[in-house]
Amino acid sequence: MMKKTVVALLAGLALGNTLYADSAPGDKKFLGLEVGAAEVQGDTYSELNKKGNTAEFGIRLGAQTDDWRTTFVYDYYNSSSDDQKVNKGLAMIDYFFYNSGSEVSVRPFIGLNVGYANYQSTAIDVSGVMYGGQAGIVIGITPQIDLDLGYRYSLTQINEVDHLSSVVFGFNYLF
Repeated sequence: MMKKTVVALLAGLALGNTLYADSAPGDKKFLGLEVGAAEVQGDTYSELNKKGNTAEFGIRLGAQTDDWRTTFVYDYYNSSSDDQKVNKGLAMIDYFFYNSGSEVSVRPFIGLNVGYANYQSTAIDVSGVMYGGQAGIVIGITPQIDLDLGYRYSLTQINEVDHLSSVVFGFNYLF
């Protein structure tokens, strides 16, 4: 019950920030793609705590102000050589703690994430809550295009999965 309450609270905060960004001066919504070098440490049919490494791919939708960003992400990870697949949906909230203010803006961020993941391996198909944090930098190339480079680390409530981590490169189109 406590886990569901925390998830509902964090999801509500993320949604609330998105709605706030929708009415704030200087707000922007965005749609983007991301690719990352990911690591999943989880149990497989043949090995406990196996570390799998491969690329993950995702789509992102969000809103941001000058100081805050809320992002909803769906990522897919498939490492057939390590016998691991992960589908995950995340709600993330980030705080931009610096803005260069120049024509090409540089904004480092730190944030929190919460979501739900499905983990599959031979004879294993489990789902559960995940939570963690991220940090990185956003480079505003033009007023409509942001490039995003960050590190994301998440723990799970899934017994068969210890953690998920990734270095992610994102491309956002702001409108």
